[in-house]
Amino acid sequence: MSIDTTNGPLRGLRILDMGTVVAAPFASSLCADLGAEVVKLELPDGSDPLRFLAPVEPEHALYWKVLNRGKRGISLDVRKPQGRALFLQLIEDFDVLVENFRPGTLDRWGLDFATLQAHNPRLSVLRLTGFGQDGPYANRPGFARIFEAMSGLANLTGEEGGSPLHINFPLGDSVAGLFGAFSIAAVAAERARYPDAPGRDVDLSATEALLRVLEPLPVERERTGTERARSGARATYTAPSNIYRTKDGVWITIVGSSDATFRRLCAAMGEQELANDARFASNPQRMAHLRELDDRIADWCARHAQAELCSLLDSHSVPCCKVYSIDDVLEDPHFKARGALVRLPDPALGSLPAPATVPRFKGSPMSVPRTGPDVGEHNAEIYGAIGVSAEELARLRSLQVI
Repeated sequence: MSIDTTNGPLRGLRILDMGTVVAAPFASSLCADLGAEVVKLELPDGSDPLRFLAPVEPEHALYWKVLNRGKRGISLDVRKPQGRALFLQLIEDFDVLVENFRPGTLDRWGLDFATLQAHNPRLSVLRLTGFGQDGPYANRPGFARIFEAMSGLANLTGEEGGSPLHINFPLGDSVAGLFGAFSIAAVAAERARYPDAPGRDVDLSATEALLRVLEPLPVERERTGTERARSGARATYTAPSNIYRTKDGVWITIVGSSDATFRRLCAAMGEQELANDARFASNPQRMAHLRELDDRIADWCARHAQAELCSLLDSHSVPCCKVYSIDDVLEDPHFKARGALVRLPDPALGSLPAPATVPRFKGSPMSVPRTGPDVGEHNAEIYGAIGVSAEELARLRSLQVI
């Protein structure tokens, strides 16, 4: 089946995604959401680790299906001579190649950048690795938790005096994927402005992507001599901002960090004297007396049930929210009204729930993509379009090239 990419701003952009697991495929998936035509290439044996990463069912790779949404799928072993030849024929019609192998891997397979450019001078290659294409760590294996630890992110997560923590999700991969999609959009923008520009060889380090997100930490260390560290849910860069437990045992987050918002929080608490206290007059002063202030807010929250508390805070325009479970997300009326979750058509399971396309473009609704493809699902369609006969496909299949 063909994928409808007519509405998105990246329509006409063709991406061949040979990445594995999460980060690189997420980058091309975001582009597919915005109209790019993405073809997912995987080995004929379907051994991509994402097919076995939870959530899975006995016969269905659920994570694979939702992450690789909106893509057509082909199988190909480029390590074999016939596979390499077919790959070089295929790449002539694409704008971007996405890969996440260790540096030099494609070169060893005879698919170095010069060879790729000789077959398609317009081709850009996004290389998404853990640590970049050079440097002492370039050949280390890359995993989200390693990026999170090495960037300093994990050092900020956890209770004061306790162990650093990872969240129960590969956030480092997702952040890298966001930078990957941005990189693809950047080369597409350059091509639109300068049609004769040669393709780009893009070196994206997932660890550096996380460093970029944590941008104030180096200057904070150099100029103030302090090192930001674990503080539980309490923010130490603005105050008050923390997660508090209510009388009925619900956790809520409250942000009262601007001076005006803090005064409204004091009014909601019925403790106007806090707003007039010199210790809490500005954000730096509130940070200097953070524990005392936080204890007052925690005690107040503990005396009220969550519904009452949130209603009171909302009436004073103080940002607050219950800490949602996934069930809360699925049932939230705002998300329902905006259609923030959609159902992806799936040929085997009917449909699967997933987040809608982000962002939205007024006057141009995005079509809902189908789930990710089965191994080699679109071989006949994709290879047939470049002139490979059914007989040749059968031969390549017998050789386990496709």
